[in-house]
Amino acid sequence: MAAQEDPDKKGGVWVLDQQLDQPIDVEAKKVKETNIHKNCSSMMLLQFAFQSLGVVYGDLGTSPLYVFYNIFPDGVDDKEDVIGALSVIIWSLTFVPLLKYVFIVCRANDNGQGGTFALYSLLCRHAKIKSVPNQDVTDEEVTTFSRSTFGEKSFAARIKRGLEKHEFLQNMLLILVLIGSCMVIGDGILTPAISVLSAVGGMNVNHKGISKEMVVLFAVVILVLLFIMQQYGTGKVWWLFAPIVLLWLLLIGGIGIFNIKKYDSSILKAFSPVYIYRYFKRRGRPGWESLGGTETLFADLNHFPVLSIQIAFTVVVFPCLLLAYCGQAAYLMKNSNNMDRAFYQSVPDTIYWPVYVIAIAAAIVASQSTITATFSLIKQALSLGCFPRVKVIYTSRHRHQIYIPDVNWILMILCISVTAGFNQKTQIGNAAGTAVVIVMLVTTFLMTLVMILVWRVHWILVLLFTSLSLLVEGPYLSAVLLKVDEGGWAPLVIATAFFIVMYVWNYGTVRRYDIEMHSKVSMAWIIGLGPSLGLVRVPGIVLVYSELASGVPRIFSHFITNLPAIHSVVIFVCVKYLPVCTVPEEERFFVKRIGPNNFHMFRCFVRYGYKDDHGKDDDFEEKLFDSLFMFLRLESLMEASSDTDDVSSILDQQAFESREIPFDNNVSIPFSNADLTISSVETMTITLEDMSLNASRALTMSHRTSINAETEMNQIEFLHNCKDAGVVHMMGNTIVRARRDSNFMKRIVIDYLYSFLRKICRGNSVLFFVPQESLLNVGQILYV
Repeated sequence: MAAQEDPDKKGGVWVLDQQLDQPIDVEAKKVKETNIHKNCSSMMLLQFAFQSLGVVYGDLGTSPLYVFYNIFPDGVDDKEDVIGALSVIIWSLTFVPLLKYVFIVCRANDNGQGGTFALYSLLCRHAKIKSVPNQDVTDEEVTTFSRSTFGEKSFAARIKRGLEKHEFLQNMLLILVLIGSCMVIGDGILTPAISVLSAVGGMNVNHKGISKEMVVLFAVVILVLLFIMQQYGTGKVWWLFAPIVLLWLLLIGGIGIFNIKKYDSSILKAFSPVYIYRYFKRRGRPGWESLGGTETLFADLNHFPVLSIQIAFTVVVFPCLLLAYCGQAAYLMKNSNNMDRAFYQSVPDTIYWPVYVIAIAAAIVASQSTITATFSLIKQALSLGCFPRVKVIYTSRHRHQIYIPDVNWILMILCISVTAGFNQKTQIGNAAGTAVVIVMLVTTFLMTLVMILVWRVHWILVLLFTSLSLLVEGPYLSAVLLKVDEGGWAPLVIATAFFIVMYVWNYGTVRRYDIEMHSKVSMAWIIGLGPSLGLVRVPGIVLVYSELASGVPRIFSHFITNLPAIHSVVIFVCVKYLPVCTVPEEERFFVKRIGPNNFHMFRCFVRYGYKDDHGKDDDFEEKLFDSLFMFLRLESLMEASSDTDDVSSILDQQAFESREIPFDNNVSIPFSNADLTISSVETMTITLEDMSLNASRALTMSHRTSINAETEMNQIEFLHNCKDAGVVHMMGNTIVRARRDSNFMKRIVIDYLYSFLRKICRGNSVLFFVPQESLLNVGQILYV
C-alpha cells in the first residue's frame, strides 16, 4: 500500500499542491443523512418472512434428503446410534443456524447485504484496511457510509490501531475473507449437485429397473437446464419459490409427525444432549467422522432483512426440520437397512409421487438460491478489487438479480463434473460439508472483529461468542479433515483455483496502484506551465480516467510531453468503489475545480458501492456533464453569497441601530429644544451617511452579482461549445511487468498470471459505455 504522507515533512511545493488539489468537502457535506432503515408494518414483515423461505432456506430445507445417509453410508448396527445422531442434528441446528446465524450473524448485515464480503466492507469502514487506499475523508459523508466511534483508550481502538498499523494483519484478514468467499463459491457448485441428485434419486425407490446411471443422467439434464435458464433471470417465476419451499417444509414436517406416531415415538428422547455423549463414547472415531455429514444442513442465512429471517426460521423452518429429522429417525429405528433411501422410503405411498415432484422443485429452488448467492458474492468481490472485471447483467433491476455469463458456465461445467464424476451422494456430501464448515469458521473470526469494531461489545462477551462457536465448529472441522480423501478434496481444489485468481488480481491491482501513486505528477507543476499548459489548447473536452484521488496521472503527463496540443477543458475522472452497499444517485458524481478559472481544469469523483449497477449509467457522460454544470452554478452562487453575507450583516446592524434610536418628529421627548435639535441633526446626518454607504455597497454588490452571473453564463456557454466540438475519453493501456530484480515467484505472478487475467477481463471503456470513436488509449509500461 502507499504510505500515508506526513504534511510536516513536506516542502512548500507539497503544500501548494494540496491547496490546488484539495479533497471535495463542500458538496459532500451538503447532503443530509437519511434514514435508510424504514419501519415495516406487521403485514409487510410477514410478507418478507414468507419471501425469505424461497430465497434463504432452500438449501437448508432440502438437507433431510441426504443428511442421514451421509452420517451412516455403510448402514447402522446399533439403533441407539440413530438416537445419538438425531441428538447431534437437533443441537447442531439449535446452536449454529438458530442461535449463531439467525440471532447474531444476521444482525451484522451491511444494509441488508450479507456474506463474507459484506462483513469485510463493514470492517473496512471502521478501520483503514481497504486494499486500494484511494479514499479520502469526504467519502465518509456518503449517507450509506455509517460507522461507529469509540474512545482512544478503549479495547476497540487498540484493535483498530493494530490493524491499521500492521500490513501483515491486513493481508491476513484479506486472505481469510478470500478463503471464505472461495468456499462459498465451492458450495455454489456442490449444493446444486447434491440437492438435485438426492431429489432425483427417489425415482428408483419403487422401480428397481431404473439404473443408477439413469438417475445421474436425469440429474445432469436438470442441472444443465437450470444453468441455461440463468441468462433469462427469475423475474417471472421468483414468486413461486416461497410457496414451493413452504409447501415442501409443511410436507416433510407432516410426514415427520406421521412417522413418529407410526414407528417409534420414543425417538423424542434425542432432545436430551446426554445421547450425544453416549453416541461418541460408543462409536469412537467412526462416530466422530460421521460429523462430516451433518454440517451440510447449514446454509448462508445472511441475505435478507433480519427480523423476517428470524420469524421465518423460528416459526416455520426450525420446527419443520426437527419434525422431519425425528420422523426419519423413527422410521430408521424399525427399518435400519433402508439407510440409502431413508427419506423416500418413509413417505406414505398415497402421496409419494406428489412429494417426489415437490422435492425436485425444492431442490431446484435451493440450487437457484446458491447460484444467485454466488453471483452476488462475485459482484461484491469485483467491486472491492478482488476479482477480474467480468460482464455483469441485471436480469431484474427492481430486485437486483444479476447474471454473470462467464462464471455461470464455469459453475455449470464444475457442477456437472462433480455430479457425474463422484456419482455418489456420500462423496458430494463430504465435499459440501468441507466447504460449509470452513465458511462457518471464517464467519466466526469475522464476526469477532465486527463485534469489537462495529458493535463495540465488551471483550468478555466477544470471547464467550468466539469460544462457544469454536467449541461447536472445531469438531466439525476435524471431522471433515478426516474425510479429505473421501470427497473432501473437491472444494479444496475448487477454492484453491478461485483463490489464486482472486488473490493474484488483488495483488497486481494494489501494486499497480502503488506505482501510479508514486509516479503521479504534482498539480503545482501543471499549474506552473500556465493556462495553456505550454501547449496549444484546441476546442474540445478530454476526460482523463484514473484511480488517483489527487495529482495528475502518469498517462496525462506522458501524453502532453509527447504531443504539442491538448483540449480546452481537461477533466480528471476518478472512479472509486467504496466499501458500502450502494451510493445514492444524488451523491455519486462530485466535481471540483483545479487551479484558476482560466485553466479550465476539473476533477470529478464517481463513487459506486458493491451493489450498484453500472448499467444504469449508460448515459455516464451526460450525468458527468450535468454534475459539472451544476457545480459551476453552485460555485457562482457561493462566490456571490460571500459578498451578499457582508452587505446583509451591515444592513441588519443598521436596522438594529434604527430600532434602538427611532427618529420620529411626532414623539414628545422631555428635553430642551436645543438638545432636541442637536440630537435630531446628528441622527439625520448619521442615517443619511449610512444610507449613502449602503446604497453604494448595494450597487457594488449588484454589479458583482451581474458580473458573476455573466461569468457563469460565459463558462457554461464555453463548456457547451467545447462539448459540441468533441469529447475524448483518455484511458491508460497499461502493461504491468515485474522489475528485473524481482524474485521468481513475483515474476510468475505478475508477468504471467496477472497479465493473463488482464488480457481476458473487460476493459474500463466497456464499463463506462465509452464510444470506440471517442476513445484515446495511452500506452504505458509499469514495472512493479
